[in-house]
Amino acid sequence: ITATEVMVTGIDWVFAPTVAVVRDDRWGRTYEGYSEDPEIVREYSAAIVKGLQGHAEKDFLGDSRVISTIKHFLGDGGTEGGDDQGNNLFSEQELFDIHAQGYVGGLEAGAQSVMASFNSWHGEKLHGNKYLLTDVLKGKMGFDGFVVGDWNGHGQIPGCTNESCSQTINAGLDIFMVPTDAWKPLYENTIDQVKSGEIEISRIDDAVSRILRVKHRAGIFDKPSPANRAISGKLELIGAAEHRQVARQAVRESLVLLKNKNNILPLKPNTNVLVAGSGADNIGQQSGGWSVTWQGTGNVNSDFPGGSSIYDGFKQVVNNAGGNIELAVDGTFKQKPEVAIVVFGEQPYAEGIGDIDNLDYQRGNKTDLALLKKLKAEGIKVVSVFISGRPMWVNAELNVSDAFVAAWLPGSEGVGVSDVLFTKADGEINHNFKGKLSFSWPKSATQAIVNRFDEDYAPLLPYGFGLQYGDDNILLDDLNVVVEKSATAEQSLVLFENTVKAPWSLNIISGEQAIGVSSSLVALPGITLRTMDKDVQEDARTLTFTGKESASVRLQSTFVEDLRQYIENDSALTVLVRKGQEFSESVILEMHCDEADCQKSVDISAVMKGFTIHEWQELSVDLNCFVKQGVNFGRVTVPFGLTTVGQGVVSFSTLKLQANKAQNATINCQ
Repeated sequence: ITATEVMVTGIDWVFAPTVAVVRDDRWGRTYEGYSEDPEIVREYSAAIVKGLQGHAEKDFLGDSRVISTIKHFLGDGGTEGGDDQGNNLFSEQELFDIHAQGYVGGLEAGAQSVMASFNSWHGEKLHGNKYLLTDVLKGKMGFDGFVVGDWNGHGQIPGCTNESCSQTINAGLDIFMVPTDAWKPLYENTIDQVKSGEIEISRIDDAVSRILRVKHRAGIFDKPSPANRAISGKLELIGAAEHRQVARQAVRESLVLLKNKNNILPLKPNTNVLVAGSGADNIGQQSGGWSVTWQGTGNVNSDFPGGSSIYDGFKQVVNNAGGNIELAVDGTFKQKPEVAIVVFGEQPYAEGIGDIDNLDYQRGNKTDLALLKKLKAEGIKVVSVFISGRPMWVNAELNVSDAFVAAWLPGSEGVGVSDVLFTKADGEINHNFKGKLSFSWPKSATQAIVNRFDEDYAPLLPYGFGLQYGDDNILLDDLNVVVEKSATAEQSLVLFENTVKAPWSLNIISGEQAIGVSSSLVALPGITLRTMDKDVQEDARTLTFTGKESASVRLQSTFVEDLRQYIENDSALTVLVRKGQEFSESVILEMHCDEADCQKSVDISAVMKGFTIHEWQELSVDLNCFVKQGVNFGRVTVPFGLTTVGQGVVSFSTLKLQANKAQNATINCQ
């Protein structure tokens, strides 16, 4: 199905599947991996490659097939701390036994391309690792297709830039991925490096041979142009009804039932149902990252034509059975329901922007838990449907739920959830739960590394767990809800790192106008904000103040945030800044709380004036500077704001409340 829909567009080559074996659930790409178990990843890899490319014995790379890419080679799911693009310290035997199994399966199935990974292995970037790319992949594993780089990944190799990198070609890379204008100097520099002998011509010949070999196998030289192929342009095949039915089946068969107290599920459709929660009628949230946009953010339901939200399915079933259904994100209702289905979970993210330092769901901002408690306090039975790209520590939410379903990221066919949660009109089970945990479920916020066959393996729920209707419920309402001290002691709070961290949002203000930042470029008369690349893609923001009127950028939350622990651990507000143009007027750093007269500021003009143009430097302000002005850190709404009435340009990157930094802050108020 995927191959067919891709072929409609005329594209011959896809960057899938991801065959990472995820060993640390803090990783922001956990949802791209199939399991913590390498055996499952090996089997899925082979199946997906065959689905994309066809079977060797009958339709391999035929007219309705595409070239697949197994990625990211190698070890991206096992970096220290779950750090995206980080360092994998597994031994070579562990690297093969665990992280290479997706490649064993994929290569046996005939995968024709492999994408190199951003991560390092024992400190050496994979894009420059000749032993793994050439000796192991192309040698020991017998891969005769081509190796493609990831998004400017070669530029991360020491001694390389995006414009020049002989090391990666010599290591075994066959195709650069250069999505920017850097390809032009890269092309010229590569030619010069071949002429000088820095790159052997035999290495170029090998790379070209591999690329041509794959094109020949795929019949590219014999096929007509993409526009003239059999199914090119047949848009009716994209999202075709029979394709959606398969996706709907995948939704219902991937749901995992974690709790079912007193057999509250399945629900009869001819009842009075309240549907609540941010994810109930939100196709973007249920689809997660890499959906329409890179991060999957800024989407609305109309961006998914033909798709259905989870609520859409509930509404159809209940209405058809003569029941009553009401949608209210905040849980308010006109008629008291017999049951509330609350759909909530992680907001979309992709790549390192999804990295977290522990698994506590809605850490420091338990608004969904408050909603569940509110409904329970009103005597309403609660069924929780949890949307997430990974297992999370949700003990408190489990305790107040009568039933709890791990829905993962069901995608565009949210209607599939209703197939399982509701009975047929006659009360018979429509579809039973089939899903089992492919990731162990944590019993604490700090249990991010808990994998099948580990020594001292003790998750809350084990790999392979999943209830069906009629099974005995094993989770009571008394799970531990105390966050382990190690999870919070002396910690810093990251507010912005590559992207804005939940629950904060970024906004720009000009005069009386204010807009949220949900794209790479937003502008008002007094200020323009655009994304920029500091170390990795779009990991910084550039602010251009025009001087036309007072303008600000603010990081803010809809709800008040309790940040008192950061006063207790002597934190400072730290931010990396790069001055692009001198400011013509004073520059003010702000912090707000939700009480009257609680918008306080510190003048940072002198510090900014002392910074060198076009150099990244750290600005830090002791939080006591705001405490002494009366900011209530128990009720903070804006932890960072920057305001000026003049002209100026500044970029900012990593922003945090950094523990034990106050005494050494750039601006100290001890």
